Amino acid sequence: MEEALRESEAKFRALFDLANDAIFMLLDGKYVDCNAKGQEMYGRTRDQILGRMPDDFAPPIQPDGLSSQVKGLSIFYKVLNGEPQFFEWLSCLPDGTPLHTEVSLNRLEIAGKIYIQAIVRDINERKRADENNLRSLALLRATLDSTADGILTIGADRQILSYNESFVKMWRIPVDALASTDDAPAIQFVLDQLQSPERFLAKVRHLYEHPMEESFDLLHFKDGRIFERSSRPMLVNGKPLGRVWSFRDISERKRAEEQIAQQAALLDEARDAIIVRDIEGKILFWNKGAERVYGWTRHEVVGRNVTDVLHTTRQTLEEISEVTVSRGEWHGELQHLTRDRRKLTFEVRCSLIRDGQGRPQSILAINSDITERKNIEAQFMRAQRMESVGTLAGGIAHDLNNILAPIMMSIEVLKQRAADSQSTNILETIGENAKRGADIVRQLLSFARGIEGERIEVDPKDLVKNTETIIKDTFPKNIRLDLFVPNMCWKISGDATLLHQVLLNLCLNARDAMPHGGKLYLSVENAVLDQQFAERHLEARPGRYVIMHVTDSGTGIPSAVVDKIFEPFFTTKEVGKGTGLGLSMVLAIVKSHGGFVNVESKPGQGTTFRVYFPALEISSEARKDSSVLPSLPQGKGETVLVVDDEPSVLVVTTQTLTAFGYRALTASNGAEAMTVYMGHRDEIAAVLTDMAMPVMDGPATIRALRDLDPAVKIIVASGSASIGTVSQTPDVGVRHFLAKPYTAGTLLKMLRTVLDEDVVWP
Repeated sequence: MEEALRESEAKFRALFDLANDAIFMLLDGKYVDCNAKGQEMYGRTRDQILGRMPDDFAPPIQPDGLSSQVKGLSIFYKVLNGEPQFFEWLSCLPDGTPLHTEVSLNRLEIAGKIYIQAIVRDINERKRADENNLRSLALLRATLDSTADGILTIGADRQILSYNESFVKMWRIPVDALASTDDAPAIQFVLDQLQSPERFLAKVRHLYEHPMEESFDLLHFKDGRIFERSSRPMLVNGKPLGRVWSFRDISERKRAEEQIAQQAALLDEARDAIIVRDIEGKILFWNKGAERVYGWTRHEVVGRNVTDVLHTTRQTLEEISEVTVSRGEWHGELQHLTRDRRKLTFEVRCSLIRDGQGRPQSILAINSDITERKNIEAQFMRAQRMESVGTLAGGIAHDLNNILAPIMMSIEVLKQRAADSQSTNILETIGENAKRGADIVRQLLSFARGIEGERIEVDPKDLVKNTETIIKDTFPKNIRLDLFVPNMCWKISGDATLLHQVLLNLCLNARDAMPHGGKLYLSVENAVLDQQFAERHLEARPGRYVIMHVTDSGTGIPSAVVDKIFEPFFTTKEVGKGTGLGLSMVLAIVKSHGGFVNVESKPGQGTTFRVYFPALEISSEARKDSSVLPSLPQGKGETVLVVDDEPSVLVVTTQTLTAFGYRALTASNGAEAMTVYMGHRDEIAAVLTDMAMPVMDGPATIRALRDLDPAVKIIVASGSASIGTVSQTPDVGVRHFLAKPYTAGTLLKMLRTVLDEDVVWP
């Protein structure tokens, strides 16, 4: 029996010590036994625990505010009276660290004695987790209440679970309506505020029928407010338990966006290029004027650095930014490159924009294209300079004549007295050089006083024919000559010898510009210059002109010296190969005939001289009629597609065509032209296209049009080339060419010629 008891006790002790929870036995309020888990939990040995009371290991006051001693006695009393107790108890480890526990007390009667069994579980980790959760919930609540967005959570049963203060303020719903289990008043309050309550309800129903779907839309209120509304499922373990709704009041932002849009629309109406960039140079705004001037669209440049787009050096940008930031503004002239690499001159006005704190934020630049104005100013300055040089040259020539006259007269006298042949040879050399000097003086006088000579009716065809003979007889064979002279050339009034000198001098210069051979293009054109052309050229007057073109494929003239080539004694030729008076004489002769000269040149791409001579009227009837335009060829209702990236060219060309019986369609680039052509293919009789355009240039447009319709009739217009250079572009196939700026008469005659052609070329 005793052995059985000992065996049973041993089993009990083993279970007692191996239990996962701490187990204590108390008698008369003191510990009389504890298992190994209890020792581990309390951090004390068995001897340190037995004989002590629970409140010996507890702080004076429990978390619920009761005295540890009083609370312990109260609980023991209830257990001794047969009421099991379950409660939380705070103890202290030997180092003072709090030990939160859950305690279960039961009354046990063993061998006539009343014991209390305490099963204790460590809940420190749970307590810490609960505290963390409480802090997280408090932080979440504080965050939700501080955010400007209204937040609302609704369960799967469509009952309101939570909302923040911003939601209440935004929707102006009474709190008691939100707290009610009946959500009808709150919903009605919402619907009464909206412009489209039916759409709102339909959206809500749809989302609850599709619980995993997310949504974003705008809500418009009757009072003008606008909310952004978003809704997403509230997921727990991947399952939707309701929805989270968020609302953001964007009324002010929308009003600001509308205001900005209105302002941007006004800026887009401006002809000037208006650009906003940040301090580092990144483009933030690019108006329609900038698109028209530079050829870049807004979406192509926003975000890029202005130096990359306008080809301004970084040093220049930094200097402008520094001055603008320090002074608040900058004003000056700059040269920029367009998308098609055209160099334009701009008057630039920069203003500093600051943020709300007064710090430099961005720079507003208004760029006005003054290229045409600068060209006219340059023409005027060149004319003034040439007039001044002419006056000076006249004075010098007069003095030189006075110096050379006695020298030349003395030579013959000295020859008579010369005693030997060597002296005679020296005198002859002096005489030849004196005559050469006299010839130069005569040229100077001609330049200074103007060229006088007989004025007769001259046919330009005869001038070209005589020049052609000289070129073929004397020019190197590696220079190919191309001629174009219309059958009916208008006559001009002038001295045939001087006019021939002009043409020959220009051809000689072209020959010298092609030392290794090339192509020389010589042509004559009848043209009527209108008021628009005259406004662009200082020397021009509206009326009938004969234009002589001399184009070479030679070395070209550097842009730095092109304005000086007509000045006396200026030459780019080697010493001994030119006096520098050739072009000055050309200009003097042309001016004496009431004409003017234009020159276009690019290094490595050749040079074109256009010489304008006033044409004689063909009859007394024509002289009586001051307007030549009505006699120009009329259209027959044909449709012409005009392709040009310059809006002013499109407008003027369209008006001209319409006024003379044509119907005009327009496109601002090649890609747009293809769209228009495909939509009106059966109507379009001819295409007039520029060569240099953004998106899709002239050559690409011509090739694409010919792919669509090999028989399409095309006229090419260009301000930087001639038929001689354009025709060299591979696969373009250009036969008809207009040099910009062209007149209404030139356009209408060319168009009539093209439309009346029976043969399709090429």
